[in-house]
Amino acid sequence: MLFNSFEFLIFFPLVTLVYFLLPFKFRWFHLLIASCYFYMAFVPVYILILFATIIIDYIAGIYIEKTEGPTRKWLLVASLVSNIGILAVFKYYNFFIENINLLLGSGNKLSYLGMILPIGLSFHTFQAMSYTIEVYRGNQRAERHFGIYALYVMFYPQLVAGPIERPQNVLHQFHEKHTFDSEEVAHGLRQMLWGFFKKIVIADRLAVVVNNIYSDPHGHSGAALVLASVFFSFQIYCDFSGYSDIALGSARVMGFRLMTNFNLPFSSKSVTEFWRRWHISLSTWFNDYLFNPIVLGLRNWGTMSVVLGLLITFFISGFWHGAGWKYIIYGVLNGLALVYEYFTRKQRKKLFKKLPQPLNDGISKVLTVGFITFSWIFFRAANVNDALYIVGHLGHGWGQILSPHGLKLLMLEAGKNDTVVGAANVVMGLALIIFMELVQRHTRNRPIPEALAARPLYQRWGVYCCLILAILLIGAYDNQEFIYFQF
Repeated sequence: MLFNSFEFLIFFPLVTLVYFLLPFKFRWFHLLIASCYFYMAFVPVYILILFATIIIDYIAGIYIEKTEGPTRKWLLVASLVSNIGILAVFKYYNFFIENINLLLGSGNKLSYLGMILPIGLSFHTFQAMSYTIEVYRGNQRAERHFGIYALYVMFYPQLVAGPIERPQNVLHQFHEKHTFDSEEVAHGLRQMLWGFFKKIVIADRLAVVVNNIYSDPHGHSGAALVLASVFFSFQIYCDFSGYSDIALGSARVMGFRLMTNFNLPFSSKSVTEFWRRWHISLSTWFNDYLFNPIVLGLRNWGTMSVVLGLLITFFISGFWHGAGWKYIIYGVLNGLALVYEYFTRKQRKKLFKKLPQPLNDGISKVLTVGFITFSWIFFRAANVNDALYIVGHLGHGWGQILSPHGLKLLMLEAGKNDTVVGAANVVMGLALIIFMELVQRHTRNRPIPEALAARPLYQRWGVYCCLILAILLIGAYDNQEFIYFQF
């Protein structure tokens, strides 16, 4: 079930209403059934995969806690291998077969598996793995209530695309009684409204231009490719952070607090800072469970332990995003950027000290967003060949675009040979981006729900009405999936 669907507009209030009407002892069961229904709206049979991992990790957690010595480690390994194995089969099997077949040449070819990737598999796999790791480390008691543990993995707001929660933050909340709190409900609904606006109005409107140009990069000028790449940066931010806002808001209405997943990443002054602000639940997951163990294990290697840790972490992070070389390149590019920043941090600090602070901050932000936008070309392009073509042609055709009729030509490209449609899409896209950035600047980078809560009643309701009207009048209603659903 998509958040941006008519079905969810019925599902959410109904599930929430029943949740508060039910006696406390039945609420976990209600949420579990609702979460199963939510997930089964995609491909019903794939819920069996979730059940399999839930049973394995539930049993593993109990025995890891009860066992001592090397057996504990082997129980953890068995749990992790089962989770990674399921992920590898469904997400990466065909990728490996494709590359093996390329190596085999024209000889006998290995056959592919004809199956659809289960929605959100990477997310709930990582959340399940964090549970057994934390139990093994002694940071979390093994959950004895099977239904509560299943709900930890399947809680519908964050089941499909995160945030990837740690058991310490969420498990205890399912044991607590949440009473109806009007302030919590209002905060949650405000956050959901802002999330719907970012997804339906901004992200899906920008997608019109991005999809048009990226579907045929060879048929577009460098200016159009640059425009589409910049639009995609804001599209993916509004799409993914919009999902997170809806997830956090819908959970908060019922009294649950999920971790913040985005913290104004386009305000970052370095790529390192960007990854502390973007998809925080994944970045911290990799930091705690991959990067830190690598650095600790190679501590005798000095600075090389950090370099290897960054490169391995971002290689795997790129591969986590998708079974394709373009995702690996995307990850490695970001890893190399962090390595560069690690080695040049002192020199860059000395250089920027010579500049006025506002100019320093402005240059740093532009360079950071520029690099991230560049790396996202590999993320968004259909394949590596298209990505390389786009990168190689970003500077082509600008002479024509800068001619007296250049703007018209660009609008023709953006609107599939329709100047009026192209102009409307580009102007609306730019206006929405500027609006969002001005709102965030006006609120002094405070979360929008908190900033709204501090305003007088008439101002709050004025904003609510404007956002709802924008969603109704200029929102895209073709049920576009959230970008990260495919991961």
